Amino acid sequence: MSEITSQSAVKQLALLREGKISPLELAEEHIRAIERMNPRLNAIVDFDADRVREQARALTRERMAPSAPRRPLFGLPVTVKSSIATAGLRCEIGSLLRKGEVAQEDAVVVARLRRAGANILGTTNCPEFLMAYETDNRLYGQTKNPWDLEYTPGGSSGGEAAAIASGMSAAGLGSDSGGSVRTPAHFTGICALKPTPGRIPAAGHLPPCVGPFSILGAIGPMARTMEDISLLFHALAGQDMTDPISAPIAARTMDASELKQIPIGYFEDDGLVPVTAETRLAVRAAVTALEKQGFHVRPFRPTALEAARKLWWKFFVRSGAMFLEPLLRGHREHLSPVLLDFLSIAHREPTLSGEELLQAWAECDQVRSQLLAEMQEFPVLLCPVCAIPAFRHGERSWNIDGQSVAYLDAMRYTQWFNLLAAPAAVVPVGKSPEGLPIGVQVVARPFEDEIAMAIAGVIEEQFGFVPPPIT
Repeated sequence: MSEITSQSAVKQLALLREGKISPLELAEEHIRAIERMNPRLNAIVDFDADRVREQARALTRERMAPSAPRRPLFGLPVTVKSSIATAGLRCEIGSLLRKGEVAQEDAVVVARLRRAGANILGTTNCPEFLMAYETDNRLYGQTKNPWDLEYTPGGSSGGEAAAIASGMSAAGLGSDSGGSVRTPAHFTGICALKPTPGRIPAAGHLPPCVGPFSILGAIGPMARTMEDISLLFHALAGQDMTDPISAPIAARTMDASELKQIPIGYFEDDGLVPVTAETRLAVRAAVTALEKQGFHVRPFRPTALEAARKLWWKFFVRSGAMFLEPLLRGHREHLSPVLLDFLSIAHREPTLSGEELLQAWAECDQVRSQLLAEMQEFPVLLCPVCAIPAFRHGERSWNIDGQSVAYLDAMRYTQWFNLLAAPAAVVPVGKSPEGLPIGVQVVARPFEDEIAMAIAGVIEEQFGFVPPPIT
């Protein structure tokens, strides 16, 4: 990682504003990083150095114009998950069934990236149709974790996380319906935000965030610092008038004294699935960091978590498989092992009936209401991101405290908050015995994204990003 590409997006932008580096020079730094590391990591799947240079030259010409507006992301090299439509780039969602598909127009959030002045480097790898916590597919293969190539960077935004952690990209966009920006951030030692659905527009994401996925799913920023996450959020958030769940919520700036009045509840596990000892230590370290800054943090675990997880399972796993079936029918021989693994899990239960789905939809509102009622006492929750740190490619179960923990159970710590449609930020705090990063999760109530980001930022002051060994 060069001295420049190791810096935060905010610092890179400061260099650009001060004229200490040009958009083209900054692009060249990232091009060199990609050419050096991407062959080993396989994170970026659609990249053309000449296209990036031309975008940088256009930005340089713009800056020389006397009436050029000041744009918040001017010249910043970023990447975009390949499930988010980016005009002129492949939008294949990791599937042989979409091989060669090129987006004809930008997703709303990508259009906002461009308007903010970002230089889009390329698109990043993901598991087929996003249905895995490991980034691997038959189209592009396996993405590797820059902390250890034997381990996965997670999924489904694993390519995005690996690109950012390794300094190939200053920041970028992922998406999250069950932990897909938060788990990869945790696995690779970076920061991420799953926003309240609708705060950042989801139009142009594939598969579309419709039906139950309108509350489960969100496009979220990923970067190396929470300051970068906040910068991206404020540049990209805002109502999309064509999105029925996008509300006219103005962005807020949080005052430190105001933040310290918010009670924070924390828990180390959910009482059902254990977490590693180092994960517990990371949560406790985050608690201590907040207490030192004058925050009121108390043990608290909502009672409705398991009810939320069971509903998430019905919507994401069982309904998700039903959404995919028409697309996959007759093409089983072309599907990736990770997608077949997801389908085998989903098909262990019968297809959801209309009556069961209707009942689940009604219960969803009741469980969300119960969680929100519990969060009146503690409007912010601090907890693990996952039961484990990054796992080796292909692993699907682990032994924790003498208990066998299955694949999707280990990931449950993010799933609750998709069902709640709540904002959740991840910041790196600890390390596993193997030296792999461990993050913690800061959750706020729906539409209080700025609170989650600000409190995660306080934790980060004590810890923060460390470049991985590959750099």
